[in-house]
Amino acid sequence: MQDEPDTDDVDALQAKLATAREEVGERIVGQDEVLEGLFVCILADGNALLESNPGLGKTTMVRTVAEVTDLAFSRVQNTPDLMPSDITGTEIIRETDDGREFVFEKGPIFANVVLADEINRATPKTQAALLEAMQERQVTAGGETYELPDPFFVLATQNPIDQGGTYALPEAQTDRFMFKLLVDYPEADEERDIVDLYTSRSRQVPVEQALTRAEIREAQELVREIPIAEDLRDRAIELVRRTREAEAVEFGASPRASMALVVASKARAFLRGRNHVSEADIEALAAPVLRHRIILDFRAERDGQTPDDVIADLLE
Repeated sequence: MQDEPDTDDVDALQAKLATAREEVGERIVGQDEVLEGLFVCILADGNALLESNPGLGKTTMVRTVAEVTDLAFSRVQNTPDLMPSDITGTEIIRETDDGREFVFEKGPIFANVVLADEINRATPKTQAALLEAMQERQVTAGGETYELPDPFFVLATQNPIDQGGTYALPEAQTDRFMFKLLVDYPEADEERDIVDLYTSRSRQVPVEQALTRAEIREAQELVREIPIAEDLRDRAIELVRRTREAEAVEFGASPRASMALVVASKARAFLRGRNHVSEADIEALAAPVLRHRIILDFRAERDGQTPDDVIADLLE
């Protein structure tokens, strides 16, 4: 039987997480729900897909989260001509004292936080190169397997309005993302603050590191130990199961969604300084966990329904 975690250590870790969120807020105005979703994904050891129109600060947001958490950051700009080896790495010939030899040159996937910008602009072959990395946390090249850094997260973005030259993500790919987060336009007062902040400085707003990689791994372990009442666990499972039976849904969510909803609820509780999961955690995270995992039938799409509408109905 494992020893109970020290309460003071847990409180200190939760306080550092709160500080990290405040530091990100120094550079990112508003978007509180999206930022909370990113931190929940990190604590739950999951990947996130961010969807929004251009110019809403998705790249800055992800880079800032990496800075305040001491995580190595890399960015992949997806384009139709991007090759899988451009992401994972490739073998090159290098001159040595003993002659020429093949050496594996690691690609940008070998970072703690990988931002896959405009992921739907990459071809299906290149998108598939991310599957093994996201699921297995490893890369295979030249018959060799290379472990990815720990912790490891893929945070991908896509633009919902510009579909020219894009390739829709297959269901097997989207199911690898724990969350799909929608980044909306800021409120009027928030936009004024953004303009004032970024037009009165000659360079980017500085932020301080608030967490280490070791502390993030420790927090991930603590999140798994947070208890969830059986009735809340069963409600999360039942919610996912009902997506497979809803009239407006052609294909529902898999058991991976049930696991994601439970562990993400634990992470949200930990992030908010609690040592137990509440019903509010499940309700708040149902849409981010499920919206990209259910496919509506043609009648629902014809009537203008969205996955979020169906999830709201199921929650009621």
